Amino acid sequence: MTDTQVQTGIGDRVRMLRIAQNRTLQDIADSCGLSKSMISKIENNHTVPSVAALVKIATSLGTSVSALMEQETWLSTVFTVRDKAEANLTPTEKGYSIYPFASEYHNKKMQPFLFVAKKNQVVPHLLTHEGEEFVYVITGKMKMQVGEIEYFLKAGDSLYFNALQKHGIKPITDEVSYLDIFL
Repeated sequence: MTDTQVQTGIGDRVRMLRIAQNRTLQDIADSCGLSKSMISKIENNHTVPSVAALVKIATSLGTSVSALMEQETWLSTVFTVRDKAEANLTPTEKGYSIYPFASEYHNKKMQPFLFVAKKNQVVPHLLTHEGEEFVYVITGKMKMQVGEIEYFLKAGDSLYFNALQKHGIKPITDEVSYLDIFL
């Protein structure tokens, strides 16, 4: 299965779980705080949801983000070369691109992502979701707001926080890449 197929499989899995639970698009939208139109676009693979939206959808469906992203194979170790991750970044509606590491690994306890965000392309937003989050900046600089505090992070800096706090990023350099792990 290719990385493109993994991405298009997210919407299919969301639709299958929703139908299996005998729930409507509006029901899922209401429980996630998203529009019915957005859920429909996700299910029809017309858009890739932001990670925060994916967390809310997974919670609403009683599953995990990793279950929505997993491939059909079962592996105990997943090795990803940098070129593969960078070549398979998927743009989101929030203006940054993501690559979900280890989508082939089933029943993960955490979901690591590579994020790449470009200055003046990220849609300003603050979000919340269940769980904890760890951010590690690989290249570039960014501002990250967590609660009422703004942190300025550069390559090598990290942040760990409760994701129920409102949070969001803003690139300071032309491009920032960072590892974001959701627990």
